[in-house]
Amino acid sequence: MMNNELPPSLLEWKALYEAALEFKELAPWNWMYDTDIFGVKDPVSGEIGYCCIMGAAGEHYALGLYSGSEGLYGLSKILSGEFSELRDEALYVQKCLMASFEDRKCLQKQDLRQIKALGLKFRGRNAWPLFRNYMPGFFPWYLKGDEARFLTVALKQAMDVSLRFKKDPGLLVHPLKDHYFVRVPDKPGDDIIWKDEWLEPLALEMKDAPVIPVEKTTLDRIKKARLQRRGIWEIDFFYVPAALREKEERPYFPYMSLLVDHKSTLILNLRLEKEADCKSTFPVNFTDFIEQIKVIPDELLVKRYDVYRIMKPLSAELGIEINMVESLPALEYAQKSMKDFI
Repeated sequence: MMNNELPPSLLEWKALYEAALEFKELAPWNWMYDTDIFGVKDPVSGEIGYCCIMGAAGEHYALGLYSGSEGLYGLSKILSGEFSELRDEALYVQKCLMASFEDRKCLQKQDLRQIKALGLKFRGRNAWPLFRNYMPGFFPWYLKGDEARFLTVALKQAMDVSLRFKKDPGLLVHPLKDHYFVRVPDKPGDDIIWKDEWLEPLALEMKDAPVIPVEKTTLDRIKKARLQRRGIWEIDFFYVPAALREKEERPYFPYMSLLVDHKSTLILNLRLEKEADCKSTFPVNFTDFIEQIKVIPDELLVKRYDVYRIMKPLSAELGIEINMVESLPALEYAQKSMKDFI
């Protein structure tokens, strides 16, 4: 039985570096754009990884292998320009394996040790291969054996597709929307024969975080207290670009809930937690806060549907108006100041 948690073997690393260097030598970003998406089906797991070749802009040279429908959804959000003003936000939605070509300063000791063990040498800008796993909410991390193997397969198939695309720019165009050109393995024997298929991604299952309801006794106590009603408060949740690590676990980006007064721009309350904890406990923490300061806002402003979904039942229960808006000027100013400081 294979242990999916094991790091790549020396032979797997060798195959991955060889495929990456061949891919870099081919330089398909000279005729392909990051919007030219195609898929590769993993011969072992059966999962489809969606390939995005980066480098046409002359800034970041890489192959991103976006995992399944969730990875494809994150990639589509990035390509839509949703994060053009908050570039670090794109990092938090990526679910992919990536082979990129970086400056030496971007590599860690573990990467350099692996390069030395393979007897490889690199020099210059964008010359050093770097391999990472990207998961939403987590710091980019080192590959496991099965990930190195799939990324090696994807690099080889990306070279095949890109050379054919060079001759036929219409290769990846299908008359039906949401169908992707996918390289699919067929195993008639020990060898794999690759075929072209047009496939529609599996439906994406969007799972809402469970929210802990505020106890009825707490709600009754707040209503009887007749707290002063005053002001408009802005609420948002977001990742903070400062990775935390617990023991030997993979570092993660903490999630912040922020409450800011719309008029004065004063930060009223903030909490740092893991994303699931932040969303599930926010209504309870919110009621604790208003009981502490003995004030209820007249109105809440939010810009994300998930925040609206979490707060709508509580706002209705307490008679607080809640509205979705395009931007939260006071909160966004506070958020930017925090990020600049970090």
